[in-house]
Amino acid sequence: MQITAMTDHTGAEVRGVDLSRSVSAEVRQALTDAFVKHHVLAIREQGLAPAQLLEAVTLFGEVFPQHNTRFALPDCPQIHYLSNQDRFPDGRRYIPGEGWHTDHSNDGRPPMATVLHAIKLPSRGGDTQFANMAAAYAALPEATRARIASLQAIHVYQSSHSARQLMTLSEAGKERVPNAVLHPMVRTHPESGLRSIYINPIRIEGILGLDHKEALPLLDALLAHATEERFQYRHVWRPGDLVIWDNRCLLHKANGDYDMNEVRYLYRVMLKGDVPR
Repeated sequence: MQITAMTDHTGAEVRGVDLSRSVSAEVRQALTDAFVKHHVLAIREQGLAPAQLLEAVTLFGEVFPQHNTRFALPDCPQIHYLSNQDRFPDGRRYIPGEGWHTDHSNDGRPPMATVLHAIKLPSRGGDTQFANMAAAYAALPEATRARIASLQAIHVYQSSHSARQLMTLSEAGKERVPNAVLHPMVRTHPESGLRSIYINPIRIEGILGLDHKEALPLLDALLAHATEERFQYRHVWRPGDLVIWDNRCLLHKANGDYDMNEVRYLYRVMLKGDVPR
C-alpha cells in the first residue's frame, strides 16, 4: 500500500489496497492514521458492491443512519445514493452536495466522516472541493479567534438563510431528526487535538445570543475566509474512487459543472461521530 499526500494540508491518495478483501491490522492502522493526518483519503481502483462497501467502512468506524431515507438503496438502506438524475417536485434538477457544508450537523452527534464510492461519473467535471477548517482557524486573527471562542450556532435541517434547498424530509424523518441543536463554532478534534471553525451555511439558523444583523455577517466572513483557495483540496474523481473525509474539520461541496445528460452516481455512507466540543 502506498499513501501519497495531495497537498501540504489536506488529502492523500491511497493505492495498492483492495477493500473487497480483509486487510491486516497493520494496514487498518495505517489507513486510520492517514485519515486523521490528511483529513481526506482517496482510495483508488475499488469496485465494491453495497454489502462490500458496508464491510469496508467499518475499518474507520460504525455506520451512521442518514437523515433523508428517500435516497436509501432498497436492498441496503444504510447506503444512500447521490445522483444528478433526481428532481425536486417542481421539476428542477437536484444536485446533491451543492454549496459549502458539513454533513448532518443538525444532529446532536454529527457524523465524523462521509464516504463516497464512485459508480458512474461524467466524462469531465463534478469535482468535490474540500476546505480545511483547522488550517483556516489557525490563520484567523487573534481577535476573531477570541470573538468566536465561546459562541454556539443553532443548527437545523434547512436554514432559512441558505441559498441551497434540500429535499424535504418524510414525515417519519421529521419525527426522527432533531428540530434544532447547538454546537460550538470552534470545535476540538477528538483524535488530533486540532481546533477548527465549525460552521455550516446550509444548516445554521443563527448564533445563540446574537442578533441576525451581527450573526449573519460574522458567518459570511468566516465562510469567505475558510474557503480561500489556500485552504482547499479539490478532488478530481476517477472511476472506482472511494473517498472518505473528516466532517469534524472540513467543509466540502460538489460542483454541478458537467453535462447533465451524463449520469453522476455514487454510493454514500456516513460514520458515527461524537458531540462537538
